[in-house]
Order: sequence, then structure tokens, then C-alpha cells
Amino acid sequence: MSEADWGAELTADVLEDRYGFVVDVIEPVPMGTDTITRRVLTADGLRLFVKEYRSVADVDAARAALDMSEYCRAARLPVPRVWSDADGNLVTISEGRVWAVVNEAPGRVATSAMTVSLAEHIGVVMGRMHRVLAAYPLPKRVQQSRWRAGAVEDAVAKCDSVMATGLRQGHDDLGQLRVDLDHRREDLHGHVHRLREQLPDALVEQALHADLTRTNLIVLADAVTGVIDFRCATGMPAWELGRAALDPRTVANSPDWAACALAMVGAYYAENPGVPLAEVQSCARVALLYMLFSFYGATTAEYDLPQEAEADLRQYWSERQTTIRRLLNHIGDLDDAFARLGADGGGT
Repeated sequence: MSEADWGAELTADVLEDRYGFVVDVIEPVPMGTDTITRRVLTADGLRLFVKEYRSVADVDAARAALDMSEYCRAARLPVPRVWSDADGNLVTISEGRVWAVVNEAPGRVATSAMTVSLAEHIGVVMGRMHRVLAAYPLPKRVQQSRWRAGAVEDAVAKCDSVMATGLRQGHDDLGQLRVDLDHRREDLHGHVHRLREQLPDALVEQALHADLTRTNLIVLADAVTGVIDFRCATGMPAWELGRAALDPRTVANSPDWAACALAMVGAYYAENPGVPLAEVQSCARVALLYMLFSFYGATTAEYDLPQEAEADLRQYWSERQTTIRRLLNHIGDLDDAFARLGADGGGT
């Protein structure tokens, strides 16, 4: 029996023993780094995603993330249901592994450039989610904020270690990686201090989804139909907003990227006016700083991803480099556009 067939058989057994579902069809979903995910059609027509976590040590983090997911679903956000097992638990441990079962939302993950309409709806959903999560207990996990206070020299040194990793792994395009990292060194030295100076002195921290990126949004037409894969961490709303509004897949590939950013941020503030306006207006600078301090995707072999997911990550790294250049060139224009937020009650 192949490993894939064995995994499917094990999944079917877990679903029947722990959830009472009889499986009709199982197929693998070749994405994700923290879980092995399978799409399941049950005998009575339910469409489910079954997540098998890679380590039993992940159980506390998984439970926290799924609890946050259900909290947001109870607040009528577009979040698919998490099924409880036979003992009423959102995660189950079976065969020495950790499992979770979630409804499949209508639509699909779309990683092409956003439209302005989709960006606006993401802003609405995120604004509502942050407003709901402001009352949620602060998670134990804390989202890293090297972009806020990390030493520039540490990030510059990271460029050298990334290059060494690329050499060791036999990176497909070492010449381009070297160019990317040379640019990163220059940008870290040349821009971080100025960008940080113009941020608010303090930034609100609260419970966040903490991975609210395009790959964790299910969309149908120009509407968000499902928010999935909560990471559940304490972090800064301005970071999560900026990361989504200046989505590299959009900034690098669409002439409408600035309009998308303004539409999302305006819709967000209209839905969540309790967050300080100055923080909302600073989200582009936060996004730029975050990208300057992130090296995710520069090398890929260490993640042991399926081929499709690895190619997607390489593409994402390239799009991030383009995004950094465009934001550095247009940050003043974005500041001017965001400065007008709130003049008409929060809209765009």
C-alpha cells in the first residue's frame, strides 16, 4: 500500500471512529506547511477538510486556533464550522496524531491579483473580525515584531545566512538570490530608521487571526466566503491590515494595486473605527518594514513542501521583492491617500 493510500485509509478510520462520518471520497490537498490536509466527501454529502497535524506537540496551538475560529463563526463572520469529535473536542488525538475536521466553504483560494471589489470586501471582513477579537483573551502565542524593534544588523547578517543556505541547497538561481539579498542589505540600511520614525509611538495589541493572507481566504466572485487556518496570536492590527492591503500578489501584478490598498483600508476603518486612525494610516509603512525583515521563501528546501507549493513560495518571494521596490517608490503617495481616511466618516 502506498503512503498516500495508507494516509487516506487512516483518515477514513479516524472520521468514522471519532466523528461518526462514513467516507465516500478522499483526495489530498497539496498545500500547507503545518498540516497534511485532505478533502473529504462523506456518504451523506458533507464536504469537509480533514487536517492531520505533523506533531502531537501542536495540540495546544491547534486547539487555540480552532477555538478562535469558532468564536468568530459565532459572531457571524464567514468562518466554516469546526466539528467536535465524539467527546466534544475541537481536536482529536487518534493513532498518535492530532486531527481536526472543518467544513469546506463555497469558493476557492484565489492567489491572483485582487480586484478593488474583493479588496474592499476583505477590508470589511477584517474590520469586523478585529472588532470582534478585541474582546477575545490575549493568546499565549505572540506574533513576532522584528520589523518594529529588531536590530538592522541582525537582519543584514540574516542575508548572509540565507545565501549560505541557498548555496548548500543548490538554489535554482543563485545569481538572482544574490541580487535580491544585496538589495535587501541596502534597503535595511537605507530605509528602516526613517520608516520607523514615522510610526506611532505605540501600537495597539490584541488577539488576531495572525495569518490572514490570500491563501487563507476562500472567495467566490468578489466576496470572502471563508476565513480559514487561524494561527491565533497576540499582535498588532496595523500589521495584519498592512500585510493584507499590500498583498505582494497584487502589488507586483496589478496596475490597480494602490486602489486595492485604499479600498481595503477604507472599508476596514469604516467597520472598525475603534482602532486609532493613526495606526490604520501607518499600515503601509508597517507592511514595508515587515517585508524588509522577512526572508520567508528566499530558500524553500527546508520546508519539505509538495512541488506545487514550493513553486508557489518561490513565486511569492519574487513578488515580495517587486513589492518592496514599489512601496519604497510610492510610500509618500500612499501616506497622502491614507491621510484622507476618516474625513468622510471612515470610507474611501
